[in-house]
Amino acid sequence: MGMKKRIVSMVFVSAALAASALDRADLDGRIHALTYKFESLQMQPDKRIPADVLRRAQGIILLDRTKAGIVFAYEGGGGVALAKDPKTGRWSAPAFLTASHASLGIQIGGEQNFFAILLMTTNAPRVLTDPHVDFGGDARGTAGDSSAGAGAAVSDSERPVLVYDSRKGLYGGVSIKGGSIAPDETANRVYYGEALAMRDILYEKKVEATPVAKELIGKIVLYSRSPGAQESVR
Repeated sequence: MGMKKRIVSMVFVSAALAASALDRADLDGRIHALTYKFESLQMQPDKRIPADVLRRAQGIILLDRTKAGIVFAYEGGGGVALAKDPKTGRWSAPAFLTASHASLGIQIGGEQNFFAILLMTTNAPRVLTDPHVDFGGDARGTAGDSSAGAGAAVSDSERPVLVYDSRKGLYGGVSIKGGSIAPDETANRVYYGEALAMRDILYEKKVEATPVAKELIGKIVLYSRSPGAQESVR
């Protein structure tokens, strides 16, 4: 066996072993970590997502790029997606995702980053169920002070996608290609105890949010309120 084939074989074996070791507690930990990073982002006045922007979002993807982990072992990363019910305004249970570093189109070098990707229109969340969707140049933010209010950050309200970065706030020049973000079928099966499509989790309400997931949803709802309302809840 050549060296290249041997390396590829080792990658697949490592991935299989990692998947077999995955359990619900690991995935609860992953959601908990994303909740913490989301709240940390929201605690930074120069980077946080403004409440009115978050309130208008129809879907949200929280991604954590990492070079190490149970499943996401290379230059990629993973996270969760949630969709809002357009009739009730309630958020779905989270669905697990994998993300490809090579095709995210985000020029961030080798640093580990957290991203909150907001899907702003009722059509935008179809990227969560259609692996062939290509946002291309649509997924672009305006670099600068993302918390300066509607005048500074929300003039781009026509954009279907807004991407917030843990280092820069509203991120400029982001491109999300079809296939960059894909369902983590193994994680979803382990977490919910059955094989489910993204649509089943996000739109068909076939599963309920777990206690850890409800904590994440609670934070999203909290930071969708005006700052005064946030303080009164705490």
